[in-house]
Amino acid sequence: MATIGFIGLGNMGGPMAINLVKAGHSVKAFDLSQDAIAKVVAEGGQAAATAAEAATDVEFLVTMLPAGKHVEGLMVTGETPLFDVVADGTLIIDSSTIDADTAKRVAATGADRGISFIDAPVSGGVGGAVAGTLAFMVGASDEQFAKAKPILDCMGKNIFHAGDNGAGQVAKACNNMLLAILMTGTSEALNMGVKNGLDPAVLSEIMKQSSGNNWSLQVYNPFPGVMEGVPSSNDYQGGFQVDLMFKDLGLAMELSQQSASPTPMGSQARALFNLHKANGNGGLDFSSVLRLYQDQ
Repeated sequence: MATIGFIGLGNMGGPMAINLVKAGHSVKAFDLSQDAIAKVVAEGGQAAATAAEAATDVEFLVTMLPAGKHVEGLMVTGETPLFDVVADGTLIIDSSTIDADTAKRVAATGADRGISFIDAPVSGGVGGAVAGTLAFMVGASDEQFAKAKPILDCMGKNIFHAGDNGAGQVAKACNNMLLAILMTGTSEALNMGVKNGLDPAVLSEIMKQSSGNNWSLQVYNPFPGVMEGVPSSNDYQGGFQVDLMFKDLGLAMELSQQSASPTPMGSQARALFNLHKANGNGGLDFSSVLRLYQDQ
């Protein structure tokens, strides 16, 4: 079993760290929230007083942070850069969703100093983090991927080697753009059906068994009361926030511009989530975009 540092214990990171503990690893956990640390400690993890302490004397360091500036600041440009702290041979696995350019730049800086840094963003939501069924999209060398996979297997079900450094972030941006398009389209169709007298549960089942079937209908229905255990049936609390989806769509739009890739549907999805966010819904789960179509 490995000694692992874990920094960033939010809705996703906390359950991921706990799954590493449950797998028998020794986990040193740090977050700005003491309550978040306490949850990991209650499951058998160890509390780290600082990020530097979490990164000291570990074989692996997993990070789950809000944005690229936080990742680069923590690793390279901050007051106590973790690249000055980690021991030789430590593999840093960044599971944050950030821009690919930052992931490549941090990895290159690490490589110049003999430090292994890979990007491994996730998909699967809070439910997947708790259940240990996340999908990981990894940007790494073959050697780095082989070393990381046993650790990622403790937190996820589908581990993909997307390519070299930064490739994981590109794959994540593509996936979340498609997810946003599917969720807005599903909400649009359900709302139209209900406004024309259909039962949302019946319509959902019809579309699930027909050519409109998609992930939102299968496991994350946006219409309240249709599916148990999803945010829409809990007043859109928990899950993946509108603010985060809007951030991810911004990353996708940056990629589209850099590569001259037309994304008209992705751009429209971002505009819809921007409007929903502007209406004060940024803290709700992203499936709450259904409300944008309703008479509310």
